[in-house]
Amino acid sequence: MHVLVVHNRYASAQPSGENKVVDQEVELLRAAGHRVEVFERRSDDIAARSLLAKAAVPLLVPWNPAVRTELAARLRTERPDVVHVHNVFPLLSPAVLAACADAGVPAVATLHNYTQICPPGTLQRDGRPCAECVGPPVPLPAVRHGCYRGSRLATVPLAVSMSVNRRRWWTGVERFLCISAAQRDVLVRAGMPAERLAVKHNFVPDPQVRRSGAGEHLLYLGRLAETKGVRLLMAAWDEIAAGGGVGVPLVIAGAGPLEREVTAWAAGRDDVRYAGLYDTARCREAIARSVAVVAPSTWLEAFGLVVVEAMAAGVPAVAAGHGAFVELVEDGVAGLLHRPGEQASLAACLRRVTAEPARNREMGRAARRRYEQDFSPAVGLERLVEEYRTALAGRTESRGTQSMGGSK
Repeated sequence: MHVLVVHNRYASAQPSGENKVVDQEVELLRAAGHRVEVFERRSDDIAARSLLAKAAVPLLVPWNPAVRTELAARLRTERPDVVHVHNVFPLLSPAVLAACADAGVPAVATLHNYTQICPPGTLQRDGRPCAECVGPPVPLPAVRHGCYRGSRLATVPLAVSMSVNRRRWWTGVERFLCISAAQRDVLVRAGMPAERLAVKHNFVPDPQVRRSGAGEHLLYLGRLAETKGVRLLMAAWDEIAAGGGVGVPLVIAGAGPLEREVTAWAAGRDDVRYAGLYDTARCREAIARSVAVVAPSTWLEAFGLVVVEAMAAGVPAVAAGHGAFVELVEDGVAGLLHRPGEQASLAACLRRVTAEPARNREMGRAARRRYEQDFSPAVGLERLVEEYRTALAGRTESRGTQSMGGSK
């Protein structure tokens, strides 16, 4: 197949699971013999723009006419079978869908979060679940609360885009790929067209390195942000330390808005190590040396890539018992689930996963089996191509119906 991938890359200063997923899918398709090209913008490039150009970026979030023109021209020239849209914020905009319509190329979109129904995409405010903007055509509560980066001004472009482009998204995309059934359920309840929403889990490349012993540390790997449960983890670890510890240190690797707080908290401690931002090779090594990977997110994760990366290495996870984690981690089989947002429950799970080495090894083996069954590259490729073919079939059927209608 001939596929054009559309993606606005997130800033490289912070870890992005979405960037990783896009790169891995492109590599997977090319390795299987498909022709894949990329149409992208990079958020990193904003810093090099003039002050005037930087000031104009929010105005282009709802609609970027230059992108529509450029992409439509490229589609007419290259004629891909399908366009696969990932992130369009802030430099691409939903104008990419108009370009697909202009050129008559079907679009598939992976939904990596909840931006279709919530301007910041988290369904969370002040550390608690929030659905105030789900349903109303104009998400005014998000603006009132400044849900994106704590700023009303920064939230306005997202709210406007969500309002004016809702119909374009919901009618202009042949197939929405939800990355978990939990995410799909939320979106269907919010009114998105159920017949266009399919579940296609992210895959993870086989790391070619697996845990061989009991593990040396507990590992948090990801963005250092409130929604990821970083503060909850620090509080739970302090509770554990006050009770004598669990015999292994906690390693925190990543970057984000809480980096200074994490650095200060870890300073001078023997039971905690803040490791900074790891590259891919070091991530794989750190996971394979873990007793367990910790994913204590307070928001409803749409997937949870680090949990599946742990599974691939034969390492169990301790994760929050909500969102996609519930379908990824069978509690007590391939890992442990703690009560979301509860410090004592997280602490208890961390004690349990380190206190029973034999049980931990058994959970690690179960985690690897689950990876091979549901999240391997072979499975990911099969499901991805299947969705492309479904989108093409849907477009063909739609055109046929329109032609018959026009002939009457």
